[in-house]
Amino acid sequence: MKKNFDKKNKMKIEEKQKEIERFNRRITACKTCRLSLTRNNVLCGEGRADAQFLLVALSPGTEEDLHNKMFIGPSGRVLDNLFKLTGIVRQSFYMTNLVKCMLPKNRRPKMDEIKSCSYFLDKEIAIIRPRLIVTLGYYASRYILEKFHANPPPARNDFGDLYGNLIFSKNQKILPLPHPASLLYNPSFEYETIKKYEKLHSLLTEIESVLNSSCH
Repeated sequence: MKKNFDKKNKMKIEEKQKEIERFNRRITACKTCRLSLTRNNVLCGEGRADAQFLLVALSPGTEEDLHNKMFIGPSGRVLDNLFKLTGIVRQSFYMTNLVKCMLPKNRRPKMDEIKSCSYFLDKEIAIIRPRLIVTLGYYASRYILEKFHANPPPARNDFGDLYGNLIFSKNQKILPLPHPASLLYNPSFEYETIKKYEKLHSLLTEIESVLNSSCH
């Protein structure tokens, strides 16, 4: 019985991976908005299609756009350090962005750019079906909370109160966290940010424990 289960599970994972690969080809061909004129690459999500945890950031930075890889620039190095300090394994996540193309001069996204690109994120969520969605920063957090009808606060300045608090809405667990880029501008927030990422580590451990016990 276990061999049959493992075989079926492996087939499902392979089908999921192929679906992600097919979908990524659609993402890379996108020319829907003005960002297609200034990008070097469209940055698709990275990670295993059977990942239980989805991490959503805003958009690629300069180095990510140039090398077509997630979180390899200054923000990525801060994120890796936060993960190291809190015992989080980066490979636990499928990582993606709300906006798939770099925003010129790191400007804020325009609403029509988010609207054009959000279909791709919605589809990624539908394919991955994560147990937990971790959102980094204001824009990613706001979009996901609105998508799952979690009533985010209207003011950007009030979002800090949500970071580090688990939200459960429409059968989806969501954990908004500060974007690692915030520490590049405000290093004094490091201790507070680490505490919030420690909550993520505890939550990942708890979910993985439940999943492992259900497999036996």
